[in-house]
Amino acid sequence: MNARALAGMLVAALGAWAVFSIYHTPAKAAVAVAWESSNQCAQCHPLPFDEWKSSWHAQSWTDVEVRKQNDDFGNSDCIDCHAPQPVFETGIGNRVLPRSTRRIEGVDCIACHQMLDGRMAGTVDNPSVACRPLAQRELVRPEFCAGCHNQHGTIDQWKASKYAQPGPDFQDCIACHMPYRDPADPTKGRNHTMHGGHDIELVRRAVTLEVRSIAGAPQVVVRNVGAGHNFPTDERSRASDIFWRPLDGSDTPQPWRKLYRFRNPYRFEVGQPNTELPAGQALELTIEDDAARGAIEVALFFKLTPYYEDPERPDPERESILVHRVSWKP
Repeated sequence: MNARALAGMLVAALGAWAVFSIYHTPAKAAVAVAWESSNQCAQCHPLPFDEWKSSWHAQSWTDVEVRKQNDDFGNSDCIDCHAPQPVFETGIGNRVLPRSTRRIEGVDCIACHQMLDGRMAGTVDNPSVACRPLAQRELVRPEFCAGCHNQHGTIDQWKASKYAQPGPDFQDCIACHMPYRDPADPTKGRNHTMHGGHDIELVRRAVTLEVRSIAGAPQVVVRNVGAGHNFPTDERSRASDIFWRPLDGSDTPQPWRKLYRFRNPYRFEVGQPNTELPAGQALELTIEDDAARGAIEVALFFKLTPYYEDPERPDPERESILVHRVSWKP
């Protein structure tokens, strides 16, 4: 390219820039909005709003079982995480503080997205729209979840797992609990349903159940193969139980017999150990009962509330959710 041609291209580029500068009007900054309810988000963000509305984050204040377990929030410590002030106000990684207004909205859009200056944390910068979003990488980091979800050590459990290590196995909180709506097109954003313990398919992917023979006796093996934290984790109300029963061929199944419970007990349950199953680990239990020398059935159940109506005669099929079931015979 000769000097004359290069000079011509430079002149043309400068001319185009001049025309753009004269006729292009920069987007005006939006007027600041006072955010008083997450319902204000619905008009511009209908899809994530509807997902959140159906989530257990949105029901964290109104859920009947939650209110029953904490005596209608008579245990005020629970308010912090069930109706929190914005995470950006208390500081990422710090325990959240309770808010005194709109508690019925639970863990809402404002709690996760509003920053100190009133703008909303998002994935792009756009001062021309009502919420004036500012891109914040912190939104997808596990530390952002820690203000509530590390109260019982969940984030620390993840940090101790293989999933927190750089490499092909790395997965964080967002990858499992807020997956992309369309993995082939990340621009469609992440799902705000906040999949967790209420999603039984997610629970089933977390663990496996196996029964094998050891010297003619059944050995039950449960492995935490998919959770990036203990199984179960977080809320002390969560529990998972292994039951078994003989299969005698009759039309009336025998009662279930409890073998083991995975759970982190409440602080007042003095003397009870934490029996959660850490990520990547397995529990092996041999059933020594003579009734297990013939064909048996073993099942793993998951509970969203910790106690059975009759602890002496639990009914896991009615009071729990079936995770896995295995039949075995010598």
